[in-house]
Formats: sequence, structure tokens, C-alpha cells
Amino acid sequence: MSSSALHTTKAIVGEPEVVDDARMAETSDAWLRLKAAATAIQSLQAQDGSIPDAAAHDEARALVSEITAGIRALAPAFPHDAEYLSAAVRDFERWEDQGFAVPDFLDSLEAFQPQQQRADGIRHLVVFPMYTQNGSRDRHVEAVLVEVIWPEFIAQLEAGDYGNKLFVSLRFVDFTPGYDTNSAVLFPETVAMREIPTFTWGAIFQDREAARYRRVVRAAADITKLDLPDDALRMLDDQELTEKTFVMWDIIHDRTHMRGDLPFDPFMIKQRMPYFLYSLEELRCDLTAFRECVAIEKRLAAQESLTTAEAEMLEHAKLVQYAVIFDRIFRFSITGSRVRNYDGLGGQLLFAWLHQRDVLHWTDTALAFDWDDVPAAVIALGEAIDELYWRSIDRPKTAHWLAAYDLVRSTLTPNPASQWARGLPDEVLAGTPKGYTDAVLDDEFPLSMFFEALDKKMKPVIESTAGITGRDS
Repeated sequence: MSSSALHTTKAIVGEPEVVDDARMAETSDAWLRLKAAATAIQSLQAQDGSIPDAAAHDEARALVSEITAGIRALAPAFPHDAEYLSAAVRDFERWEDQGFAVPDFLDSLEAFQPQQQRADGIRHLVVFPMYTQNGSRDRHVEAVLVEVIWPEFIAQLEAGDYGNKLFVSLRFVDFTPGYDTNSAVLFPETVAMREIPTFTWGAIFQDREAARYRRVVRAAADITKLDLPDDALRMLDDQELTEKTFVMWDIIHDRTHMRGDLPFDPFMIKQRMPYFLYSLEELRCDLTAFRECVAIEKRLAAQESLTTAEAEMLEHAKLVQYAVIFDRIFRFSITGSRVRNYDGLGGQLLFAWLHQRDVLHWTDTALAFDWDDVPAAVIALGEAIDELYWRSIDRPKTAHWLAAYDLVRSTLTPNPASQWARGLPDEVLAGTPKGYTDAVLDDEFPLSMFFEALDKKMKPVIESTAGITGRDS
């Protein structure tokens, strides 16, 4: 037996004490032991989640025993998740019984229904073999304690014109290493399972989004000498205010993916497209959130009296507009590699669109906005993408791709080596869609000189946000 296995065996002598208050979970012995065991078993797992080395199975069994003991001890603190936590224990035990082959946690995944518990402050214990998007691509055991963010104004927003029954907004409480990364989502499709069910929820960690926004925008505003409006300044000093802003942004963004005049089924089926198509889709959803918040602000500002929830909705409708612009420009544009970075491209496009319409200025090494004129310019970009989609319903797929490219390059300058910019040869145009996609450069639209300079100064700040939570800001 390895030295690590001997250590594990000593560590699991005795069952952890039962925890009956979710607010105390993260400091409990049960959670700390569960977290340690989940972290330790990751080193034994292959990328697909299996443990192929039979010599490691004794250690794995000890670690699974520790994980299931922790779940049982913590379960009384999460009575709303009783069915899921029982199923999780069974899935772990079946995984062990089947010799630690590729794990199958479909049963517990189907039992976990957080969208049915959208109450502000309610907590969940989540344990699955999974990969974490924008984090680890290994489908390893991860454990996370989360808290729901669901203020009354969001509940009213969702119950009204912005219904989104699948959307769950979360705050980190504690997590294993897969979430000590840039990942800010908890999606069911990342879980190891034998078949794909109908997904009934999707969760976003708004505390991480808010914390990295506040750190990045504060630094970027200082570097670019941007004089932030008072409302935008308040976000930099108030984590809770910013979290709620991101909940409002994300709930509208998320529902937009399946609404509108759509020439294709965005992200819901496997499809290989040039990455700038994904840039436009994500940007479309963000600009829809911007547009809707402008409309909400206008409507509520015209009312003579507001309820407490309406007043908060009005406040955050304005803040979402700042968040979309600054997060897209300052963080999205320069985060990640330059290999098919579709979120980065969307941020570049928004910046250039506003600059070329003379509502954003980079003069005397200082950034400035004509805020009264910004909403109309942002909405115009959203309308241009909507027009592209509407026209493309009647176009062949590749013709839609070409039209989308023309929309992007009407504002951004392509790579000088681009085949797309020079014009694809006839054999590609007459061939399969794969030929079109293969001709796209990894960095089809390189960073402008503005963003090259900003990236050099902002890189340490961007890198420092990996693993950040609201408690770190």
C-alpha cells in the first residue's frame, strides 16, 4: 500500500459528526474530510474519470468511503437535497463495486434539481465526477458547497417577462481544485453519465463573475485613465451589488439563446462552425440583455411610484449596462489564448463598433465615453446581428457564415494572412462546410494596437482572478 493510502486509512478512522446546519457546513469536520478525499482521489483518476490502475483500488475504496461518510454526515443540513444525496452515495458505491470503471452518475444527476429551490441563501452540497468548464477538462470527482443568490427583484423579473425556469444563480462557499480556476458555471452536461438526459437546469457563479469584474475594471480604469460614472464606481466597492447585477444580466442572456429569429439551434446540438459565429451568438445575448435593461430602466423611471423590488430592478437595470460594456471590453477581449477565442473577439467587436461610431474615445492616452449616446450605439450593434440572423433563415449555411464574416470585418481588421479576407478559393466555396472552417485562422481577427498595449499591462490582473470568489474581493 502506498504511503498516501496509509495516510488515508488513518484519516478515515471514525465517522464524521453529523451536521444539521448548512451555514456551518464549510467549517465542519465532515466537509473538510469529504473535500480532502475528493481532492486525493483526483490524482488516481484518468481523464475519463476511471481508475484503471488496480494497484490504486484499495486507496480509492478508502477515499470513496470517506466521501460517502461525509455526504451522509452533511445530508441532514440539506434536507431539500435528500433524494440527490442518497443517490450520490449509491452512485459512488456502484462505481466502487464496478471496479472504478468510467463513472456513471446519471441517477444522482437526475435527482439533483436546484432550479426547484430558488430561494435566496439556500445552500447545496454538490459532489459529482465532472469537468469544470474553463477549468479542468478531466472528468474527476469534484465537491462544491454553494449558496443561491435570488433576491426578490430577480424573482419578480423571472416571474414576469423574463421567465427562465432552468436558470440558477449561485455563490461559492467552498470547492475542490477543479473550481480553483476560471470556471464560473455548474452545468449538468459536464457530469460523467451513461446517457444524456433532458437537462433541467444550468447554474452560474455570479460571485466569481462579480469579483473578477470588480478587480479587472478597477485596474483597467486606472490604466486607461477612465473617469467612471458614479453608479459604475459603486459596483467596484460593493460585491453584493455587483453580484445582483450579474444575476440580472445572466438571466436575460441565458434565455436569449433560444429566442429570436434563429437560423440555427445555438449550442444545443453538436455543430462545428467558424468560431466567429459563436462570438456573434454570445454577443447577441449580451446585447439583448443590454437592450432589455435600457427598456426596463426607461419604463420604471417613468413610473410615479415604485415598490422596493421595482426600485432595486431600476437600479440594477442601469448597472447591467455598465457591466456589459466594461466586462466585454476590459476582461473578455484579453482573457484566454488567441486560439479561436470567441468571447475575446466579441469584446474586440464591441469596442471597435463604439469607437467607430464616435461614442468611445481613446485620446491623449485616456479612455472616455459619451454616455448619453452609448445606449443607441450598443443597441445598433445588437440590431445588426439580429438582422444577420433574420436574413440567414433564408440562406444556406455557408452563405450565412460568409455574411457573418462580412459583418465582423466591416468593423474589425482581419489577419493579413486570412484566406477569408482575400476570398476563399472556388474549390472551398464549392466544397463541404469543413473546408470553410479549416480555412479560418486561429487568430482570424488579431488584437488591435490598443488591446495589445492593454493586454501587457492587464495580464497580471487577469491571471490573478483565477479561483477568485466574493470573499477574495
